[in-house]
Amino acid sequence: MQSSEVNGKDFGRAMCIITGASRGLGRTISKDMSLRMKPGSVLVLVARSGDELQAVKLELEAAREGVQVRTVQADLSLMDGVKSVITTCREAALKDMEHLILINNAASLGDVSRFAKSFTDMSEVNAYLSFNVSSALCLTSSVLQAVPQCHGQRRTVVNISSLCALEPFPSWVLYCTGKAARDMMFSVIAKEEPNLRILNYAPGPLDTAMFAEAKSKTSDPGVKKAFSDMFTKGQVLTCEASCAKLMKVLLQDEYTSGAHLDFFDL
Repeated sequence: MQSSEVNGKDFGRAMCIITGASRGLGRTISKDMSLRMKPGSVLVLVARSGDELQAVKLELEAAREGVQVRTVQADLSLMDGVKSVITTCREAALKDMEHLILINNAASLGDVSRFAKSFTDMSEVNAYLSFNVSSALCLTSSVLQAVPQCHGQRRTVVNISSLCALEPFPSWVLYCTGKAARDMMFSVIAKEEPNLRILNYAPGPLDTAMFAEAKSKTSDPGVKKAFSDMFTKGQVLTCEASCAKLMKVLLQDEYTSGAHLDFFDL
C-alpha cells in the first residue's frame, strides 16, 4: 500500500515509538505506520538487535520519503535502556505534533518447556517480568511525561496482548502472567487518563520465530498439539494480515479505551 490514507484517514503529523521493531509484528507495524503518517512525522524504532534495526530503517527510508526514522538499540529490561529511548524521544519530538503513538510490542515467550512448580529461582522470574511488564509501564509513563501534550494533540498507547492474557495455557506460566499483568496495567491507565486512547490488541497466532519456538518447546502436550495443528491446517496468520486489522481499528478510533480486542473478534 503506497498511500498514507486508509478510509480517508491517517495518523497525522505524528511521532510513533515502536518497541520490538526489528522483526515479526513490530517490523510490520513499523512499515504500515510509515505509510499512514503525514510528511514531517518521525518513527522511533526500538529493539535489542542493532543490525536488524538498521536494516528496517534503510527499508523504510527507501519506501517513504518525508518520514524521519530514528533507531534505539536498547535492552528494555534495564532502566538504562528505557532512558535511552526517552532521550531519543525528547530529541525527536515535533513542534505542533498532532499525534503521539506508543506501540508496546516488545515481549518474550519465556521458558515454556517447564511447568509452574519448577520456577523456584526468583531472579529468573524477576528478569522475565522486568522485560515483559515493568519496562512497559516505565516506558509508557516516561514517554507521556517526556513529551508534553499540546492543545489538540491525540495520544494513543497500544499494548500488544494475547489470548494468554485471558486464558491459562499449561507450561506457559511466565507468558500468561506477563500478558495478563500488562492488560490490567493498561486498563488501569485508561481509567486514570481519560485523554489517552488505550488499546490491548491480541494479534492472533502469527507466523513468527516466537510461534516456531512455542510449537517446538512447549511442554504441555495439549498446548503443543494445538500449535502443531494450527500450523498444519494453515491457521497461522501473517503479520501483515493482523497488522492490517490493527491499523483499521486505530484509524477508525471507535474502540473503548482500555479494551481488549482480539483479531478474531474484529
